[in-house]
Amino acid sequence: MRERCCFAARCPAARTARSGETVTIASLAAVILAGVLIGATGIGGVLVVPALIGLGDVAAPKAIAASSLAFGFPGAAALWLLRREREHLHRALTIVLGAVPGAALGAALIHSFDARIVLAFVTATIFFAGLRTLLAKQASTYKLASQPVSTTRLVGIGLLVGVGSALTGTGGPVLLIPLLTLIHQPLRMAIVLGQAVQLPIALAAFSTHSLAGDLDWTQIATLGLVLLVASLVGERAARHVPIDLLRSVLAVFLLLTGTWFACTLF
Repeated sequence: MRERCCFAARCPAARTARSGETVTIASLAAVILAGVLIGATGIGGVLVVPALIGLGDVAAPKAIAASSLAFGFPGAAALWLLRREREHLHRALTIVLGAVPGAALGAALIHSFDARIVLAFVTATIFFAGLRTLLAKQASTYKLASQPVSTTRLVGIGLLVGVGSALTGTGGPVLLIPLLTLIHQPLRMAIVLGQAVQLPIALAAFSTHSLAGDLDWTQIATLGLVLLVASLVGERAARHVPIDLLRSVLAVFLLLTGTWFACTLF
């Protein structure tokens, strides 16, 4: 039998999930931390589902559905913040152009495709990007960051991110940010674009979860607003962090995330 969501289904927290639907104070605190990390590094959403299941009293299907849609709140905020940066907004919309059909395709394949294969690819990408970011020399990174990326390439990246996110239950940033850093895009731009792509993926996930009857709108609104406020706090805090330090923090977090994903594969 195929797994609906490799990451959520295989983590220890998911295996011990209870059948309730309550978000506890402990799980809410973990969601706040995740939101701050989303705003500061773009990658933090991976903490939400395990927090809801392991620290709260939320069943796995409802936790996955609630987090998938709640990520749209900080995604919408990121797109709003990009409105004055036309170049970055254009790149974000181009990636979205690929992410929407990609997420829909991933949702359609989720019951017939072994998500472990995709998660293995995601894990390898995260590890490689983390190591490269950690070891990259500042001079060469800034030099290559100015190179333009074609529209076709950005659409292709969006498509890949959409499919991978829908199949594995991970947020868009966890795959998009490593891919953008691998093609030498500016780090702060990659973080914002990683947040922005969450909105179309959330919208694409809506139809799948609504048909399955897993939507709890009170829960979704609560998580979404918490993630929104926390991500704005994290984004504002990251502005005052030197780029080299932010790069190192992101690299370490990528390696930790990759290790976590690798553990879920076995």
